[in-house]
Amino acid sequence: MEEKKTPSCEIRLDQLVDYSQPYAVLEEVKHNFIFHYPISEFIQFRYYFNDFIELMEGRYPGYRKYNTKFHDIQHTTDVLLAMSRLIDGYNIKNKKNKLSLQKVKIALVATLFHDTGYLQTIDDQEGTGAKYTLVHVERSIEFLSKYMQQKGFSYQDFEIAKNIVLCTKLSLEPSKINFSDEEEKKLGYMLGTADLIGQMSARTYLERLVFLFYEFREAGITGYTSEFDLLKKTQEFYKMVLDRIDNQLDRTYEYLTYHFKKRYKIEKNLYIVAIERAINYINTINSPQEMFTKLRRKV
Repeated sequence: MEEKKTPSCEIRLDQLVDYSQPYAVLEEVKHNFIFHYPISEFIQFRYYFNDFIELMEGRYPGYRKYNTKFHDIQHTTDVLLAMSRLIDGYNIKNKKNKLSLQKVKIALVATLFHDTGYLQTIDDQEGTGAKYTLVHVERSIEFLSKYMQQKGFSYQDFEIAKNIVLCTKLSLEPSKINFSDEEEKKLGYMLGTADLIGQMSARTYLERLVFLFYEFREAGITGYTSEFDLLKKTQEFYKMVLDRIDNQLDRTYEYLTYHFKKRYKIEKNLYIVAIERAINYINTINSPQEMFTKLRRKV
């Protein structure tokens, strides 16, 4: 398969794919997948992706349309693409010992539905899904249990998916998770990493923090007095993220360097570049008024 040739000079992460189009992201995920596995093995995942869109848009039996503006379709597709790039980078680095096909498929399904805990059922008409922020991981796992059973996955497959999703729970040390083997652990650490760097590297991440503030407020999460306060404290949050991805998730993000070098001839980890650009830009915003004049990207 011919690899893409993209000039590395000042290329930005958001220029590689149209992140606003879910099916454009899906095609890029497929592209990363078929470098290592048969294309026929991706067909079923496309059906799962269609289910995800139906679910989020309120056309899936028993569920309302998503109503959380930060944890939306694009958040999930951002994480999904980061996850597929991490898998690709790992496989490039470990040509003779690639991740097993079945576990990769389970990991992609887990990624796709890792935030379904924000969704409300049809009979849940009070507030928005943001009220489930503190328990959304457990609710996502509950959804996965039902969904994977319906789709014919085994209980063992679900247990793998559950452990992978648990790596996105910030209050849980990944080392405390009872992984069945090292491969399952690697994939869990990949999702834990992708969930953080996928959202923080988004071109409109700083603009979308306004939405996150109101999700936190509905969930009863204290510590942020205003949208501006959350914005400024995001620099401290990034320090926590760095500690987690470095020390708790074993610097898994470094697999991305193999992906960008092989696929695009780029010698940088574009996720870290994008995140640090956004974090540094926060220093230029010194008041609530400036927040709304300097953050003007369409979200």
